[in-house]
Amino acid sequence: MEQVDIGGSMVQGDKAFGSLEIRDYIIANGATYAIPPKDNNPNPWECDWWQYKERHLVECFFGKLKHFRRVATRYDKLISRFKSFAYLACAMILLK
Repeated sequence: MEQVDIGGSMVQGDKAFGSLEIRDYIIANGATYAIPPKDNNPNPWECDWWQYKERHLVECFFGKLKHFRRVATRYDKLISRFKSFAYLACAMILLK
């Protein structure tokens, strides 16, 4: 996560990313998070459930993107060709 500037953004993750170290890292870099606590956590924290529901849209979009076999298996060796076809697949999904 150190390679991505997360300052001023909302980081959304599932329960597996709810460790104290990850949450402290997010806050130290000036971002907020919407990560729900695990059910067995003795010290649960507040979670913005309305923000967390937005994560579902992203997960569904990646699921639709994986229906394009060329993107899912990454046949292209050059990143420029893979990126071009990924953009084309995204445009086709959005046009439906």
